[in-house]
Amino acid sequence: MAKSLKLILEALLFASDKPLTVREIHAVLPETKSVEITGALRVLTYEYEAMGRSFTLHEVGGGYQFRSRPEYGGYILKMLQASPARLSRATMETLAIIAYKQPILRQEIERLRGVDVGGVLKTLLEKGLVKIMGRKNLPGRPLVYGTTRRFLEVFDLKDIESLPKIKELKALGSEEDEQQNLFDQKQGKDQILPPEASSEEPSAPEAPPQEASSQEAPVRDEPSPESEG
Repeated sequence: MAKSLKLILEALLFASDKPLTVREIHAVLPETKSVEITGALRVLTYEYEAMGRSFTLHEVGGGYQFRSRPEYGGYILKMLQASPARLSRATMETLAIIAYKQPILRQEIERLRGVDVGGVLKTLLEKGLVKIMGRKNLPGRPLVYGTTRRFLEVFDLKDIESLPKIKELKALGSEEDEQQNLFDQKQGKDQILPPEASSEEPSAPEAPPQEASSQEAPVRDEPSPESEG
C-alpha cells in the first residue's frame, strides 16, 4: 500500500499547478490517514534527493510541489523564451513592510515609506502577492492588507514564520557595510602612487663643482703693440 500511495501522490503533485497541502491530498484520499500521507511525502523527498534528480519535492507555501533545481533555471527560461519577472525597489520595500507588519493599513505603510503607495498596492494585488484581509474597526472602515500563499511560493518560503528575522537582516547589512569599507580602504591604498611612480619628472642632480687641474698651464700675458715699437 505504501508504494501505491507514493505513486498516487506523485500523480497528484505532477498534475497540480500549485503546492498541495496534506489536507488537500487527504480530501482526495479520505481513507488514508494524514500521518501516512506526510510519511509518504517525506519518503518521496528523500528518494528524489538520493537519485540526484534535476527536480525536488519541495515544501513551500504550506504544501508540497515539484520544483526544478536552480542550476537548470537558465535552460528552462530559454525554452520558455521568457525572462524572470522583476519587482521594482519601491514594490519590494512595500511588500517587505506588509510581510513583516501584517495585517497592516495603507496609511501605516505610507507613514513608514513616506510616499503614496496606492499604485504599488494595486500592482501587488494584481500579481497575487498581497490580498485584502478585511476592514479595521476604525472610522471609514479602512482596508487591511496581508501577504498571500502565492507570496510564499514566489519567495520559496514554507510559511510566513520562515521569513528572515529583523536582527538577521541587520547583521547581514552590517557585514556587507564592513566588507564595503574594507574594499574602499583597499581602493584608497591602491590609488596612492609610490615615489617612483609619481607623475612629476625627477630633477636632474646638480653636477659637483669641478676643481681646477694642477697640471693646467699658466696663462701668459701677450705683449702689447706699444712695447714692440
